[in-house]
Amino acid sequence: MSTLSTRFLGHSFASPLMNASGVYCLDVTELKALESSASGSLITKSCTLEARSGNPEPRYIATPLGSINSMGLPNRGYQYYLDYAKSFDYQRKPLFMSVAGLSLADNLKMIAAIRDAALPAIVELNLSCPNVPGKPQIAYDFSAMDQMLAAVTREYTQPFGVKMPPYFDFAHFDEAAAILNRYPTVAFVTCINSIGNALVIDTETESVVIKPKDGFGGIGGDYVLPTALANVNAFYRRCPDKLVIGCGGVKTGEQVFQHLLAGASLVQVGTALQEEGEGIFARLNTELSIIMARKGYSSVESVRGKLKTL
Repeated sequence: MSTLSTRFLGHSFASPLMNASGVYCLDVTELKALESSASGSLITKSCTLEARSGNPEPRYIATPLGSINSMGLPNRGYQYYLDYAKSFDYQRKPLFMSVAGLSLADNLKMIAAIRDAALPAIVELNLSCPNVPGKPQIAYDFSAMDQMLAAVTREYTQPFGVKMPPYFDFAHFDEAAAILNRYPTVAFVTCINSIGNALVIDTETESVVIKPKDGFGGIGGDYVLPTALANVNAFYRRCPDKLVIGCGGVKTGEQVFQHLLAGASLVQVGTALQEEGEGIFARLNTELSIIMARKGYSSVESVRGKLKTL
């Protein structure tokens, strides 16, 4: 018999599946739906110091191969999610909190508040939001990323993780991993955020399909699965003392299995969750169980990192 239960940073998970930060987690109503779902855990919306309404609509559009979005970090502000975390039932399933400050000072203030609350929530520091006009992705500026992690690890001594953008060159994998490996309390790496600044065009209207940034936005779904798998495997290989959370292109149990093979310990679902709703987790759990049983794997851990090369 195959089991989907697993452990991650000392926490027990009934399933390796969870939502991606930014999807189905804006407010308590959505978070409660994830609590009741068949997900193994859940993560709050990437929060900023103050509440943000985000970019103008339309800012998310489903496409035949996934989605394009330029949300602009709409969220209720960190205190809203911290209050939610304080009332959360941690006996039910683990909770992650996503932090995405617009400056180092903002991140340090939010991290300190989470630290002082002494909650069992797991922090994911988002270094990779591609959709805030005028704000570059920290993880594409290696010096800035190093400075950010140095400051955060001084302020927050518990294990935490980082949400990374996709990289496309081995030299960048090497340099990013070298920085992450300097910080032992960076305990996990989430790969990937959406591929930033893509453009979807509607032939009939001869127009872009979202309003912000003249139609440029991050893409997710089928478009990004191979890139996500590459980043998961690249960091799994380069960061042997860290865990990896896979994110990108997951809409079937087979794709969850592929993320596990590439080295993921947990797997996040974004675009497909947005389109299908929280019921997707029950379906993915069933499909993953079937493929694991068919291939003779008894546990999630027994699959992790077993990718073969030619």
